[in-house]
Amino acid sequence: MGNRKSKKTMRKKIKIAFKKSLQSYKESLPILVATLLLLNLVEVFWSGKYEQLFTGNYFKDTIIGALFGSFSFGIPLTSYIIGGELQKEGISLLAITAFIMTWSTVGIVMLPWEIVNLGKRFAIVRNIINFILAIIISIVTVYLVNFLK
Repeated sequence: MGNRKSKKTMRKKIKIAFKKSLQSYKESLPILVATLLLLNLVEVFWSGKYEQLFTGNYFKDTIIGALFGSFSFGIPLTSYIIGGELQKEGISLLAITAFIMTWSTVGIVMLPWEIVNLGKRFAIVRNIINFILAIIISIVTVYLVNFLK
């Protein structure tokens, strides 16, 4: 008898959790759609202008690459293709690495969605930490690549 009651309670809890999850998705869907539309606008605006942003200064290019990657959120595979094209244009490996790192870890465009679903403080701190770490990791990566050559 106790086992049946336990199963009924478990089913009831699962049903409540499912309803709460569904409600959460319903609430975040408009923000997610708006964010994706904004992301597409950013991509169209910056498409083909990558080469114009970089100056040849390693420090400046690293920061520009990191900033640009932060606003051009996307999947890593796409960033590798863009990184290869940037390298063909003579842009520094530091800038490209910072760009690739922030492309997939920092999401300024996704920030509104993150704030709603994860909380304002968490979303902002996560993005700031990932931005700083992306620059540090890009410097270390390029140093190691040059060292191993």
